[in-house]
Amino acid sequence: MIKFLDLKKINLQFQNEIEKEIISVFRSGWYLKGNYVNQFEEKLAKYIGVKYVVSVANGLDALRLIIRGYLELGVFKPMDEIIVPANTFIASLLAVSENDLKPVLVEPNKNTFLIDVNEIEKKITTKTKAIMVVHLYGRVSNFNELKSLANKYKLKIIEDNAQAIGAVYKGVKTGNLGDAAGFSFYPGKNLGALGDAGAISTNDKNLYDVVSVIANYGSSYKYHNIYKGVNSRLDEIQAAVLNVKINYLDDSNAKRRSIAKKYIANIKNSKIILPEYPEEFKSHVWHLFVIRCEERDKLQKYLKKINIETLIHYPIPPNKQKAYSELNNINYPITEKIHNEVLSLPISPVLTHKEVEKVINAINNYV
Repeated sequence: MIKFLDLKKINLQFQNEIEKEIISVFRSGWYLKGNYVNQFEEKLAKYIGVKYVVSVANGLDALRLIIRGYLELGVFKPMDEIIVPANTFIASLLAVSENDLKPVLVEPNKNTFLIDVNEIEKKITTKTKAIMVVHLYGRVSNFNELKSLANKYKLKIIEDNAQAIGAVYKGVKTGNLGDAAGFSFYPGKNLGALGDAGAISTNDKNLYDVVSVIANYGSSYKYHNIYKGVNSRLDEIQAAVLNVKINYLDDSNAKRRSIAKKYIANIKNSKIILPEYPEEFKSHVWHLFVIRCEERDKLQKYLKKINIETLIHYPIPPNKQKAYSELNNINYPITEKIHNEVLSLPISPVLTHKEVEKVINAINNYV
């Protein structure tokens, strides 16, 4: 079986280093808000090129704490609107609605899967306060156009960078393109922990100060609470793991790019629509390699039969989820078409040349 993602094999590459660091944490007797967390925040900030990083418990917390921070600072107020891609993972919407703001969905470009900048302006109202840019599947959004639009309407740009750590747009890494960014280090991400983990990046000192406090029960000084905060902290063990793996992130992303390039160059089947591989965005990090096929379910069954595991990201769009019943009667035809056709092929830094060739040949032999 060619696994979609062999996490065990990925992490065993770093076994000796990770085990050494975990033992060190264990023996230290200090398991939260310690040296390993501080080191990781510094490493991540340096890697992205930002001034400030706050580590948190997971990627969803990262996004909702950014929005909560802007609420506390008076930049947002309840019932304001945030533009969100219609085809994103539901976490992007949850972060907005959990803060009593309204997610306003905008269709993607069907060729890139990224929010269609040309459609955003039509959805902007007097209540619009931000655009949430999702670098979906590890692809970089066209930020010049987004920034121009945000400046025109005085909107914040929040990056959902859960899938694109290490990606670069015109020499600047994602996570340092907007006003703030949320990261996920869920085990399957390009930089994955051994459990849930996340972070916020920003160059805004005021936002950094506020989210740091909110994430720690709303307290900057023990037992003194400024805000009605939450408990969202990265633990020392996960920080130790991430401190090791971030050193290999660029090499890992380069391997993903190499596989993506092979897929695009060699998959030749008229039933398959391949993702764009624009020359100017060679720095996409290909968290997922997503093809489209009108016979998606049939194709997936065919691949499973010959021991190639695939996944669907994502089978149900947010506007069709029961959780967002208020959106169920609104049609997003491009989004819905995408969700009915997408299939994610195996792509990871531990795939062998032989396995990549098998996937390519299997797709080409599909009839």
